[in-house]
Amino acid sequence: MSSFSLKLSIMFAIFSLFSRSNAQLSATFYDSTCPNVSAVVRGVLEQAAQNDVRIGARLIRLHYHDCFVDGCDGSVLLDNADGIDSEKDAAPNESLVDAFPVVDDIKTAVENVCPGVVSCADILAIASQISVSLAGGQAWEVQLGRRDSRTANKAGASSLPGPREGLANLTSKFSDVGLDATDLVALSGAHTFGQAQCKSFSDRLYDFQSTGNPDPNLDATYSETLRQTCPQGGDENALANLDLVTANDFDTSYFTNLQNKKGLLQSDQDLFSTTGADTIDIVNRFANSQSEFFDSFGQSMIKMGNISPLTGSSGEIRLDCKRVN
Repeated sequence: MSSFSLKLSIMFAIFSLFSRSNAQLSATFYDSTCPNVSAVVRGVLEQAAQNDVRIGARLIRLHYHDCFVDGCDGSVLLDNADGIDSEKDAAPNESLVDAFPVVDDIKTAVENVCPGVVSCADILAIASQISVSLAGGQAWEVQLGRRDSRTANKAGASSLPGPREGLANLTSKFSDVGLDATDLVALSGAHTFGQAQCKSFSDRLYDFQSTGNPDPNLDATYSETLRQTCPQGGDENALANLDLVTANDFDTSYFTNLQNKKGLLQSDQDLFSTTGADTIDIVNRFANSQSEFFDSFGQSMIKMGNISPLTGSSGEIRLDCKRVN
């Protein structure tokens, strides 16, 4: 076989493998093996939300943190074990500790109905969609068929996009996993509900980028309000709502906040306040049209959920999300 033919053959094999992987993710994947899976997940989440109004926001973030580290494979759910350095201990996941028991509750409920069928990675995807729906957002067709990894990557989790990332870094990290500027703005819109700890943004209130002054892209009145929640030398784990208008609703006020310099995190506000950025127009479009935001959010969640999934015979279907079989 010529060198050119060999290269062509290898390229075709890789393309075929990629195509099969994507084709195995389907909205109807569990229709015959676990047709009630969404109803089971919803039942657990409705109960969990009575005790923790933030649980939906936490679960979406958990799905996001899973997908950005070696793909959507449930690795973020694994505990420390021989050969496994848990991603749970990485700094970006420390605030999600209350979400893990809820995932375990969902898994138990699903196993009682469909033992050994539904992956933990898919449970995160389903739970994210239902969480948005319960908060007033629009449903989308979750693509399913992922399998669970047998490994974790704590170092990778430590490199997740952070609250102090500038737009250039955010764009680069999203591009690295096949997501564009529209995906970045749409998925950031998940900050329309949930909360953040003072340590994620307090520098914007007192000493932004070591200037000794507040962030000029933060509304002064809003900054003063935040100082009451996060005084200098105070509790760095104290919480502030990501959306100061409708804290627990999935809507477009997050984008209106950015237009008014009231984005809580630097990574949020930079989407609108970075001069010449193509994200400014996207923020404006979403602020002016709830339907456009909802449609784009669903599409971007599907794209994110399709980052390097394990399918077919790869990985496993964990019986317990915390450990490999």
